[in-house]
Amino acid sequence: MAEVRFRPGPLDADDLADALSGVDAVLAGLDRFDDTVFSRTPQLRVVARFGAGVDNVDLAAAARYGVAVTNTPGVNANAVAELTIALFFALARPIVARVDAVRSGHWRATPGFELAGRTLGRIGLGAVGRRVATKAAALGCRVLASDPLVAEADARAAGAELAALEAVVAAADVLSLHAPLTAETRDLVDRRLLDAMKAGAALINTARGELVVEADLLRALDEGRLRTATLDTLRDEPPRPDHPLLGRDDVIVTPHIGGQTEEDVAAMARQAIDDLLAVLSGSPPRHPVGRA
Repeated sequence: MAEVRFRPGPLDADDLADALSGVDAVLAGLDRFDDTVFSRTPQLRVVARFGAGVDNVDLAAAARYGVAVTNTPGVNANAVAELTIALFFALARPIVARVDAVRSGHWRATPGFELAGRTLGRIGLGAVGRRVATKAAALGCRVLASDPLVAEADARAAGAELAALEAVVAAADVLSLHAPLTAETRDLVDRRLLDAMKAGAALINTARGELVVEADLLRALDEGRLRTATLDTLRDEPPRPDHPLLGRDDVIVTPHIGGQTEEDVAAMARQAIDDLLAVLSGSPPRHPVGRA
C-alpha cells in the first residue's frame, strides 16, 4: 500500500531532504533540488515538477543519482496570460491604490491611461506570450515581441510583430517578460535595458524573478524613468519583510499566483501525477526534462 505525505513548501535543502527520507517520488513545487537533496534521498526515483519551470532542479545532479525529472509544460499558459492582462489593467488604472484609499476614508479620483493604442512589448513569445499577445491585440494594443525561436508567421497568428530586442524595448509603453530562465536571460533586465526603455514606461514580470536586476529596477523607479512595475515573482521568495520593492506606491507585487487558478491547478496535478506514476511503473513519462 502506498503512503502519501504532504509538506507545504518551499523547503530548504535540509528540510526537503528530511521530508523525502524513504520517498520514491515527489510532486515538486518551488523547492530547490540540488546535490545535497539527491545525495540524502537514495530511494527517490522521480521529481514531477508541478509547473513548467525546472530552474529550481539541478538536472545534472538528478541524472547522476538516477532520478527522472518531469514538468507540466503549457498547462498554465492561459492562467499566467490572464494574470498578465490583469496586471496590465492594474498598472493602467490605479485600482489597488484607490481601493486602499477608499477603505482609509479618502475619496479621490486618480487618472490612469487607456490600453487601446498602447504598445505592449513582449520578451518571449512562447505558450504564455502568444496568449498574452492575442488578448492584448483584442484590447486594441500594438504588440511587439522579441523571441529568436519564433517564426514571423507564428507571431502574426498571435497578433504580434516580431522585432529585435532593442526595438521592442525602445517602443514599449509596457514591457512584459515571459522568457524562461536560462544563462542568457538571467539578469536580462538590467540598468542598460531599463535605460533603453522610453520614459514613463511600465514593466510586468510574470515569468521568473531572476530575469530582473532588482537594484537596477529600484533605481529606474526612484529616478522616475519607469512609471510603475507589476511583479508576480521576485528573486527570493518569499521576500524578506523589508524588501525594498514592497510597500512602494509605484510597485504591485503578487505572490507568484500566475498559475493559481482552479482549472490550472487541477490540470497540472493530473499531468504531473500521470508522469510520476509512469516512471514508477517503468514506462516513459510524457514530459521528461531530465533523463536518469
